[in-house]
Amino acid sequence: MARKIVVAALVAGLAAAAAARDDGPVPEPEPIGTMSELMIKLMYPASDAILYVESRAPTNEVEWNELQAQALLLAESANLIMMPSRVVGDRDEWMRDARLMFDAGAAAYEAALEQDLDALIALNEQVYMSCVVCHRRTRPDYGRNYKRFDDPPAAASPPVEEGRARNGPR
Repeated sequence: MARKIVVAALVAGLAAAAAARDDGPVPEPEPIGTMSELMIKLMYPASDAILYVESRAPTNEVEWNELQAQALLLAESANLIMMPSRVVGDRDEWMRDARLMFDAGAAAYEAALEQDLDALIALNEQVYMSCVVCHRRTRPDYGRNYKRFDDPPAAASPPVEEGRARNGPR
C-alpha cells in the first residue's frame, strides 16, 4: 500500500511540474541553419536518394531503412521551409511550392515503407518537379546558361605544369 502512495505522489508531482511549465510563453520555431544549408545538407541528399533509386536500389533491410529515412527527411524538410522566417517572396506561392515537396516526400516515404521500388521510380518526376517549380520562381538564373559557357575559347592556353591541372589551385 505504501508503494502505491509513493507512486501516486510521484505522478501527482510530475503532473504539477508539467502544469507549472505550461504557464510560460509558448515556444516558437527558431531556425538554426540557412536556406542554403538546408538545401545542401538535407534536401539535396534526401531528394537524390529518391531520384537515383533505380541505380541505387536497396538490397537489404538496412538500405531500405536508410531510404525510408531520406524520404521522411525530404517530406519533413518541406515543413522546415514552411516556417514563417524562411518564406521567400510571396507567402502563398512559397507555401504551395513547399507543399509540392512535402507531397512528393510523403509519397516516397510511404513507398519506401512498403519497399515498393516501382512506386519510388514512378515518383521521380514528382520529386524533380517539386524542386524545379520552386527554383524557377526563386532563383533568377536557374536553368539558364551561365556566362562562362558563352565566353569565346582562349586563343592560346598556357602550358600545364606537371602535377597541376590547368586553371587549378596555385
